[in-house]
Amino acid sequence: MKQFVLFCLLSVPMTISAQTQYFLPTGNSSMDKKERPLIEVYLPKQELANGCAVVLCPGGAMRWLSWESDVVKMAAFLNERGIAAIGLRYHLNKGGGQMPQGMQMPPMVDVTHPEHFPQADANPMHFAYGDSIICLAAKDAQAAIRMVREHADEWHIQKDKIGFLGFSAGGGVAIAATMSAEAIERPDFLCTNFGPSLMPVTVPVDAPPLLIMSRVDHPNVAAGLVALFMEWKKAGANAELHLYGDGKGPYELMPQTGGTTTENWSTQMIQWLKAKGFIHS
Repeated sequence: MKQFVLFCLLSVPMTISAQTQYFLPTGNSSMDKKERPLIEVYLPKQELANGCAVVLCPGGAMRWLSWESDVVKMAAFLNERGIAAIGLRYHLNKGGGQMPQGMQMPPMVDVTHPEHFPQADANPMHFAYGDSIICLAAKDAQAAIRMVREHADEWHIQKDKIGFLGFSAGGGVAIAATMSAEAIERPDFLCTNFGPSLMPVTVPVDAPPLLIMSRVDHPNVAAGLVALFMEWKKAGANAELHLYGDGKGPYELMPQTGGTTTENWSTQMIQWLKAKGFIHS
């Protein structure tokens, strides 16, 4: 596997906007280049680098990627704080499989009923092809963590300070990747923003600390995240949950106006990373 990864790195690096892309070994050369899984590396100035790296898993309902908001803007925010950002383009559902006929959308679940999602599985529609894409995307995320660790010295990253931040569906991808990861692929921390699990949750042994952030009034998502928090806690793992009671619009980086509590999620995440020892004050 390491030889294959090295071959990918030597044969297909590309530079765009002063950052570098690397195809992941979880794809193949027969795929359209726009659809092949890859990472895009955003490194802070060396004098600012604190050794922490965040693999960004963008949202997009498993059908597209919110790249500009969840990766490009978020990478700039992290780089300013000395944190390396690794954008992940993972496998997407391109319509190659259809939902079974007659499948109905489930009712919307309020935050007060997390028990509607046994094992914190908040996926509204399980079907074979859709589940297979989630599994492929999880393997992409695992490969991204492995590649960052293999290049940690080169990128001025500490191998024990590498984790995920997933947005929406990307949170589900990060959670799935964490549950089935081998040691070299397992994140040191897991942050999910607006993204519950899309598969039944089995908390791994030595589970990383988990940070959950969302809005309380989002149907299904909020209940699914409460259920995820409970699974982590029942397993004796470390978890923190922030469900904000106000704010509207996209759940992304927001101006710090003081008008809502939701807009503070990004600074609270940085404080959490500091408190956990992944970045210095």
